[in-house]
Amino acid sequence: MLNINEILQTIDMVKSRHLDIRTVTMGLSLFDCVSENKKRTAEKVFKKIVEKAGGLKRTADSLSARYGIPIVNKRISVSPVSLIAASSGGFLETALALDRAAKEIDVDFIGGYTALVQKGMTDYEKRFIISIPEVLSRTDRVCASVNVASTKAGINMDAVALMGEIIKQTAKATADKDGIGCGKLVVFANAVEDNPFMAGAFNGTGENDRVINVGISGPGVVLAAIEEIKGADFSAVAETVKKTAFKITRAGQLIAMEAAKMLGANFGIVDLSLAPTPVKGDSVAKILEEMGLESVGAHGSTAALALLNDAVKKGGVMATSFAGGLSGAFIPVSEDAGMIDAVTRGALSIEKLEAMTAVCSVGLDMIAVAGDTPASTISAIIADEAAIGAVNNKTAAVRIIPVFGKTSGFAEYGGLLGIAPIMKTSPYSSEKFIARGGRIPAPIHSNRN
Repeated sequence: MLNINEILQTIDMVKSRHLDIRTVTMGLSLFDCVSENKKRTAEKVFKKIVEKAGGLKRTADSLSARYGIPIVNKRISVSPVSLIAASSGGFLETALALDRAAKEIDVDFIGGYTALVQKGMTDYEKRFIISIPEVLSRTDRVCASVNVASTKAGINMDAVALMGEIIKQTAKATADKDGIGCGKLVVFANAVEDNPFMAGAFNGTGENDRVINVGISGPGVVLAAIEEIKGADFSAVAETVKKTAFKITRAGQLIAMEAAKMLGANFGIVDLSLAPTPVKGDSVAKILEEMGLESVGAHGSTAALALLNDAVKKGGVMATSFAGGLSGAFIPVSEDAGMIDAVTRGALSIEKLEAMTAVCSVGLDMIAVAGDTPASTISAIIADEAAIGAVNNKTAAVRIIPVFGKTSGFAEYGGLLGIAPIMKTSPYSSEKFIARGGRIPAPIHSNRN
């Protein structure tokens, strides 16, 4: 049972430490919308979203007012559109219906323009992936994702090669906005079916018809807690993070249960992830520096992040009936003021970020690179991250943004996405490597049944 007093203890966190519920996300199954007619499929998709999720924003706003906890985003995730629109071939039509529905009910984003091609691509899945640049340039709230690898299947290098090209095309199609289309596109290894965070959320095939998943936040709260134990050893740091994560997650559990009840939906999961923002102090990077690093990116950064990620999971999992999604600590560059500072002063490179992703929740997130970066280099970055995910049996992802017309400086997005410093990639070519294609086999430890 939830104790309301536990929730009331978080009020100071809300007022002074940037605590919020980052997102209340409703997952919707769209399999009953499948038809062989493009227009009919799109109409059914629009109608179901409006009917089943129409009260999401109103419910979230009501809960925010009742408990005094800000709920930053209201989002929807749907069944993979590559499956829903396969029969009709109406990928674009369905995407436009998603965008129209999101605007109709005033949610921030809608995810699920998704393909799962970790082992191979059908012809219709390839056509779906090829449609992504046009879809993301013609919609405002639709988010896309493609799963190209898994521990069980290995890495589909043909899909990896294609995604390098797709990312470049998407960036070019939205070049007037610093490639923002790529900010709504994630390439995954081991994508999860109950992720409430964008841009990678989709409602998996094993999910209920309607489900509420909540993503919490709270880097500022964790930072404040560690600041109070200056000089303590790492055992004390881990224990402090665990206790703090427990309190934060209890707030998420309450919101998730109440939202599900009010909307007549199933309660899915609470995602324990620490999701930073550009606001000063609301930074995962600053937590790592409070542990004793002069700057994130210094030697020791990976160990510090491993401690943080593990302690967040241990504390949070005790506070909720169902932990899920990604759950841990995010290290996006543009969304974290501390990460931006570290990149700007030369302390943090893509290579060091890649090493850190081996122990964090996701991967290389919101990385801006020069617009003339070759597609093969982007594909190789995806392959490296996919290998980390597949070998370590964890979710790993790449959200990379080529910014045309810029080789240095910043890309500017505003809001939660903030600004992104243009990061340097290796000058050495990966073209012949990517051109091999085929599939990198699954790691030996995947052969467990």
